[in-house]
Amino acid sequence: MITLDDVKKNPQILEFINQTEQAMEALRYTNHGLRHADMVSQRAMDIAKAIGLDKREGELAAIAGFCHDMGNFLTRTFHHFFGAQLFSQVFMGKCDPRELAMIMQAISNHDKEEMNFSNAISAVLVLADKSDVHRSRVAVQTMEETKSDIHDRVNFATTESSIKVDKVKKRITLALKIDTNFCPIIEYFEIFTERMVFCRKAAQFLGYDFGLVINKFRLL
Repeated sequence: MITLDDVKKNPQILEFINQTEQAMEALRYTNHGLRHADMVSQRAMDIAKAIGLDKREGELAAIAGFCHDMGNFLTRTFHHFFGAQLFSQVFMGKCDPRELAMIMQAISNHDKEEMNFSNAISAVLVLADKSDVHRSRVAVQTMEETKSDIHDRVNFATTESSIKVDKVKKRITLALKIDTNFCPIIEYFEIFTERMVFCRKAAQFLGYDFGLVINKFRLL
């Protein structure tokens, strides 16, 4: 049985993530390296615990979260498929077959148009990944460069980001604080509407509604 600690210490996994970070920086994307991997992994574990999944399911979600973007150094377009394959190559024979398949499916499913869910791990990963919008994802560059790209503008303008689970009201809410002096809120929806749809589908699979609050104003 592999653990999250095993995965985080695996030299191949770490190099895949390192190469992905360099590849995404070259393309001028927001952070898809270790910062994002750690954030999504921890958020996946927190969501899993909050909705009542058992400890092992939470760890599987966290493992998938840590590895979900590592295929980007091979291709951005099919990074989710390649990431799943890379994971299987590293851990084939070292992991319970069912758990290996669940992690692979979660990684493969997290960023494709025909997204659907057959287990909670995949749904939790989508919520953890798509909710990561924050200033800290923007690569160090000049302010002029940051303002010139809508993804950088939206992430840089987002100074607070958290996801909350209300088990009583059966609602999962993404709460953001966006500096509207830096970027109008409409720009958030220009680039993240599809991601919010993914979050809604993931929450519904888990038996929850999905909510969005920006600057203390509920939009969903």
